[in-house]
Amino acid sequence: MSAVAEQIRIRSLTELDIARITAIDERLTGVYRPEIWERRVMFYLRRDPDASQVAELNGKVVGFMLADIRGGEFGLEETSGWIERFGVDPDFQGRSLGRKLFEAVVEHLKGQGATTVRTLVEKGDADLAKFLRAIGFQDASLTALEIRIS
Repeated sequence: MSAVAEQIRIRSLTELDIARITAIDERLTGVYRPEIWERRVMFYLRRDPDASQVAELNGKVVGFMLADIRGGEFGLEETSGWIERFGVDPDFQGRSLGRKLFEAVVEHLKGQGATTVRTLVEKGDADLAKFLRAIGFQDASLTALEIRIS
């Protein structure tokens, strides 16, 4: 095991992680959105704080995955885990942090009765789709539909 791997810690999300999640998102998107991340993190902490995970390297949060468990969504009666958002700081990508976060999230969701994990990907985000397929996701029988109302 490499020295880097020994310094990686995957743990449950806390309110104190909002600033680092905001910073990671800003690095990934180029947009500073603290109000969005405070709202999203608090939403997931209220639902199930252990379903969402962060990756620390030497005590610094360098990745996150926000998830929860739902039943009866979109006419699907089975208990499903849903991953809404995740990201790994670009300086720390390529170290299997996304995979480690996913494994921790799945372990928790299984323990809560989930039989499937779902997420949505924009059609143009080939890199994200490639990562998700690499960790085992497949095309689903669901089709996302939308209508602009403004």
